[in-house]
Amino acid sequence: MASLALDITAREQAEAELKQAKEEAEIALYTLQQTQAQLIQAEKMSGLGQLVAGVAHEINNPVNFIYGNLSHTAEYTQNLLDLVQLYQQTYQASDQYIEKKVEEIDLDFLIEDLPKMLNSMKVGADRIRQIVLSLRNFSRLDEAEMKPVDIHEGIDSTLMILQSRLKARPERPAIEIIKEYGDLPLVECYPGQLNQVFMNILANAIDALSEFTRNSSESISNSTGCITIQTKLATHESETSDSKNVVIQIQDNGPGMTQQVIQQLFNPFFTTKPTGQGTGLGLSISYQIIVDKHGGSLQCFSQPGQGAKFSIEIPVRQRAVASSSY
Repeated sequence: MASLALDITAREQAEAELKQAKEEAEIALYTLQQTQAQLIQAEKMSGLGQLVAGVAHEINNPVNFIYGNLSHTAEYTQNLLDLVQLYQQTYQASDQYIEKKVEEIDLDFLIEDLPKMLNSMKVGADRIRQIVLSLRNFSRLDEAEMKPVDIHEGIDSTLMILQSRLKARPERPAIEIIKEYGDLPLVECYPGQLNQVFMNILANAIDALSEFTRNSSESISNSTGCITIQTKLATHESETSDSKNVVIQIQDNGPGMTQQVIQQLFNPFFTTKPTGQGTGLGLSISYQIIVDKHGGSLQCFSQPGQGAKFSIEIPVRQRAVASSSY
C-alpha cells in the first residue's frame, strides 16, 4: 500500500510538473509571438513612415511652387483677356485676318473658359497640398517624443488617406463617415503611433463592411455602410483636469463578431480574414500602443449582426513618460 501511495504521489507530482511546464511553454510562446509581431510591425511601419515622409516632402516643394504661381497666372491671364476685350470694343473694324483668327480659336469661348481652367488647376493643386499635409501629419516621424496634439487632426488625416477606400465600388455603395467630435483639449501622446491605431481600426471597419455587403442579400447590399467616430472627454468624479481621459469610439454597422472572436481579437497573428489578406498584427500592435505606451484602454463591443464598436481611452496628460520605441 505504501508503495502504491508513493507511485500515485510521484505520478501526481510528475503531472503537476508537466502541467506547469506546459503553461510556461505557452506563456513563452505567446511572449515570443508578441515580440515577433512588434518587431515585424515596427520595421514595417518605420519603413512605411520613412517612405511616406520622403514622398510627401518631394511632392510638397513642386506643388507649392505650382500653387503659389497659379494665383499670379490667373491675375495676369485676366489682365490679358481684359485687354483683348478692350481692343474688341475700341476697334470695331478689325482686319479680316484677325477676324479669321478670332473665329479659329473661338475667342469668346476661350475668354470664358480659361479662367475656369485656371481655377480648376488651383483647386486640384490645393487638393494635392491637403493630401501631402495629411501624409505628413499621419507619419509624423519627426515627433518621437510625447507632445500635446489635436486628436481630431490625426483622425482627419487618417480619413484623408483612406478616402479612396470609402468611395462607392461595384459591389457596394460608398461608406458614410459620421463625425461626432466633442470639445477636446490637446492630448499628450505619440502622434504617429496613435494615428497608426486609427488607421488599423478604420481599415478593419472598411474591410468588414465591404465583406458584409459582398456576402449579403441584395436589400442589405444596397444599404449604406456607415462608420461613426465619436470623441468626448471622460467624466470621472473627483478627478482634476490634468487626470481626465479622452475617449475615441469608432463604430460600424457591419456584420459584428462573436464573443469567441472578441476574446482573441488582440492576440498576435489572430485574424478572421482569408489567407493573404491580413497579418493579424494590426489590433495586437494597437492594443500595445494604447495600453502600454499611453496607459489607456482599448476595448471592443460587438454582437453578430450588430456591428462593432472600438473604444479607445487615454489620459489627456501622461502621468509617467513611456518609451516610444517598440
